[in-house]
Amino acid sequence: MPNTAAEAIVATSQTQKTVHVAVGVIVRNGRVLIARRPDSAHQGGLLEFPGGKVESGESVQQALCREIAEETGLVLSEDALEPVIGIRHDYGDKCVFLDVWLSHSARGEPEGKEGQPVGWFEPDALRDEDFPAANRPIIRALQLPRQLAITGDIPDAIKGLERLERALVGRSEGSLVVLRAPHLDQPQYRWLATEAVRLCRDAGVGLIVHGAETLCEEVDGARGLQVPWRVASQLTERPVGADLWFGVSCHTSEQLRHAERLGADYVLLGNVLETLSHPGQPGMGWERFRALAADAKVPVYAIGGLGPEQEPEVTARGGQGVAGIRFWW
Repeated sequence: MPNTAAEAIVATSQTQKTVHVAVGVIVRNGRVLIARRPDSAHQGGLLEFPGGKVESGESVQQALCREIAEETGLVLSEDALEPVIGIRHDYGDKCVFLDVWLSHSARGEPEGKEGQPVGWFEPDALRDEDFPAANRPIIRALQLPRQLAITGDIPDAIKGLERLERALVGRSEGSLVVLRAPHLDQPQYRWLATEAVRLCRDAGVGLIVHGAETLCEEVDGARGLQVPWRVASQLTERPVGADLWFGVSCHTSEQLRHAERLGADYVLLGNVLETLSHPGQPGMGWERFRALAADAKVPVYAIGGLGPEQEPEVTARGGQGVAGIRFWW
């Protein structure tokens, strides 16, 4: 039985005649190497992450090192590659599985050896409309952090704000924090969120509001919205603009499909393991998480009984990273 998300999708791809493509996210000095597809190619003229088809008998790492050398002249090390995301996409005229890997240690200076323009881009400057549709989850994965911090129980808005200020100490710049406070009424939550935006901005952290679909309109400066499944199940379209993050909490494959139809940028999937807050209730386990993450078309955060030390296990199984409360709150 396959042990990783990529192996699971490749096994399925062999029966569905899906093209297995190795994709490289090559990072240097915080910027990402991007190429432009030839006008005569499929999806010609659009930007893309470099890579190419995995040939018979090759591992995805071998294929990526070969393709990157052929396309750009850069030299990658197989052992230094890190998994990013796996995406299955049906273009109508062809199906592809993009097996995406990250390198921070490419050697050499890139050039378009096949006549294609190549260049370094800031991750935040990458725009969906410039890339093939299948590449867009890769952009999300690059722009999202590996850890998604969620606030713990907040029964009182003032004390919750004080607790948040302490918890933000040590959070890295560019982090995201989900402000979850289901015990507060709407006026209290709006006050807390408005003050929390200020604290987070001062700390270089983005605040994601949690709950009703109208919250981003009510809390100026929020970086996005995360909704629990009970809210997502009632939605028929994305409730926020493309300039804001939109996340959905999911537990099943049907819920994942609905989140994708809504245009979610990421999902939380769990609980993966048993949690201290629900002792005796087993989680879905790693195998179920792997299977669901393998079939997702958006970055997937694992949640439930996990901390940063489990990030390698999560990413090996196709996840974006870990989300949770106890590892930071």
